[in-house]
Amino acid sequence: MAKAFPLTASLAAEYRDLFRMSPIRPERAAETARLAHRLAETARKTRYAAVGAGLGVPWHVVGILHLLESGGDFTRHLHNGDPLAGRTVRVPKGRPAAGQPPFSWEESAVDALVLAGLDAWEDWSLAGAAYVFEGYNGFGYRRRSPAINSPYLWSFTTAYASGKYVADGVWSATAVSRQCGAMALLLALIEAGLIAHPDAATPAGLTLPADPAALHVLAKARQSLAA
Repeated sequence: MAKAFPLTASLAAEYRDLFRMSPIRPERAAETARLAHRLAETARKTRYAAVGAGLGVPWHVVGILHLLESGGDFTRHLHNGDPLAGRTVRVPKGRPAAGQPPFSWEESAVDALVLAGLDAWEDWSLAGAAYVFEGYNGFGYRRRSPAINSPYLWSFTTAYASGKYVADGVWSATAVSRQCGAMALLLALIEAGLIAHPDAATPAGLTLPADPAALHVLAKARQSLAA
């Protein structure tokens, strides 16, 4: 994970405090609930769990990243939403490095998660998941002066009002994200009873066994990264 912004005790407390004090905006509640239930549809959850279980990543984390990066489209890379018909064109470029396109969604998803270091990540508490989401998109919002809460996490909650990058390196203080943030989705999943709170005693999301096909794809992805 990002060395410039390690997950310190103070950063973890910041995530927890924001989550506790930042409800979903009333005008966004219905849309956020709809998206949460979409993530938990059986067909989707099964695919997310099959990929995640082989890596130790909760299914809902895979699903939230999928929704944010590609709108939940299984014909696009989990890395950045580029089409699976070829390798990624945008950052991270040229993924997956191994194999030949077109790629299966599972093959690409495992590559994306391993590339992000999530197969080695063990902290799936609320703060740990928030850190993963922010790191996946980048910590650029923290480098602004003054820093703002990343819309990738907090859009649709009261923790975010405006300000976003409208293109790579192009900032707008007045632009407002129209995409539901990761923490809003996490909150909606909890409120709907679709997952347990990540800080509950029993971890959620790792109940399904790894799919043998997913484990095979995982092995290929790790070989690619080691090459």
